[in-house]
Amino acid sequence: MTATMTDAPPPAAPKAGNAPKGSTRSFGQILLIVAGALLLLAAVRMITGSNSLDSAGQVSAALGLAVPIGLAGLAGLWSERAGVVNIGLEGMMILGTFGAGWIGWQTSPWLGLLCGIGFGVLGGLVHAVATVTFGVDHIVSGVAVNLLALGATQYLAKLFFAGGKAADAGGNPKQSPPVDSLPDVTLPGLSDGLASIEKHHWFLVSDIAGILGGLITNLSVVTILAVLLFIGSWWLLWRTPFGLRLRSCGENPTAAESLGVNVYKYKYAAVAVSGGLAGLGGAFLALVTSHTYLEGQTGGRGYIGLAAMIFGNWRPGGLAMGAGLFGYSDALQLRNGGVTVHALLLLLVVLLALLGGWKMYKKAHWQGGIALMTAALVLVWYLFTDEVPSDFVGATPYVVTLLVLSLSAQRLRMPKADGMRYRKGQGK
Repeated sequence: MTATMTDAPPPAAPKAGNAPKGSTRSFGQILLIVAGALLLLAAVRMITGSNSLDSAGQVSAALGLAVPIGLAGLAGLWSERAGVVNIGLEGMMILGTFGAGWIGWQTSPWLGLLCGIGFGVLGGLVHAVATVTFGVDHIVSGVAVNLLALGATQYLAKLFFAGGKAADAGGNPKQSPPVDSLPDVTLPGLSDGLASIEKHHWFLVSDIAGILGGLITNLSVVTILAVLLFIGSWWLLWRTPFGLRLRSCGENPTAAESLGVNVYKYKYAAVAVSGGLAGLGGAFLALVTSHTYLEGQTGGRGYIGLAAMIFGNWRPGGLAMGAGLFGYSDALQLRNGGVTVHALLLLLVVLLALLGGWKMYKKAHWQGGIALMTAALVLVWYLFTDEVPSDFVGATPYVVTLLVLSLSAQRLRMPKADGMRYRKGQGK
C-alpha cells in the first residue's frame, strides 16, 4: 500500500464452483493440536525443571497481558473486514485510557469503563470521516489519529490532573488520581483444588491444573467481557446477515452496493465498533492493570494487536491465539526472567524441528533446511548456556511476534478491498 490512495477497479466476482475451499479446522483437529501442545509443554517443563512455564500465576499474568492486545486486534478485525485499514488503534486505545482514568476517579470505575469505550468510538468516527467520507489514505488518517490522540490526552491531562482536587487526590500532569478496582471473579473450591494438584508437579496432570487454575482465579470482569466479545464477534460477523453484508464491503463493495447494501453505513458502523473495542482495551489498562491513567501506558499495544490480527488471518480464533502467545511470552519475561526464558528455547527447538520436517515433507527443501539449521543453532545455545541474557529477555515478546508472523505469512489472506477507496456508484 502506497502513501497515495488510488481508485482500484473492483475485484472480479469469483465464478460459481471456483470458490476457494475453507481452511477452517474441524473440532477434532483442534483438540489434537491442543493435546499435542499440552504434552509438549509438560515434557519441556519436566526436562528443564522450570515449573513456572505453565503455573497458575504465569497463565493468569499472560491472560491479563493478552486482553488489551486481543481487544485491539479485534478492533482491527472489525474495521478491516469492512475494508478500512485502522492504523489508528494505538491512538484510540490512548483515548480509552484517558477517558477511563478521567471519569473513573471522579465517579466509579464502571462509568470510567463506559467513558473509555466512548472516547474510543469518538476516535473511530474521526477515522471513518477521513477515510470513508473524504477518501483520505487509510494509513495517513490512522497515523494522524495516533498523533492527535497523543497530543490531546497530554494537554487534557495537564489541564485536569495537575491541580485542584485531582492533584490533592494524587494526580499530576502525567497521570490521573487512583481509580477504584473493578470486581474479580474466583471459583473458591475449584481454584484451591487445582492449586493443590499443581503443587505436586505431576506430568500433564499438574500442567492442566495450573492452566485451568490461572483461568478461573482473580479473573477480572473485563476479561470475561472480552471473551464474550470475541464469541459475539465471531457469531455476528460469520453467522448473521449483518455480518455477511459487512464482510462483503471489505471484499467487493461495488458488488455489495449492487445488491442494495449501504456500504457507507456498514463501513461507519465497523470503524465505530473498532474504536469502541480499542477504547475498551485502553480502559482495561487504566482500570484493571494499573488503576490509573498513565501517559504512555499503551506501550504500542495497538500495533501489536494489528500483528496478532494478521497472524490470526483476520479471524477471531487465530487472533485470540496470537494475542495469547504475545501475552504468554511477555508474562514469562516479566515474572521469571532469563532462567525461564532459557527453558523456552527448548520448546522453540522442538517447534522449529517439527516445522522443518513438515516443510521437507512438502518438498519445500530450502525453507525446511533453514528451519532445521535454526533449530540446531538454538539447541546449541540452550545446551551451552544456563540462562538468557537480560538484554534479550526484554525483547522476547517482540522476537516471538516476528517469528510467528514470518512463519504464518504464506497462509494469510486479507480482505480483497481492504484499504481501497470506495465511492458510491463507481461500478456503474
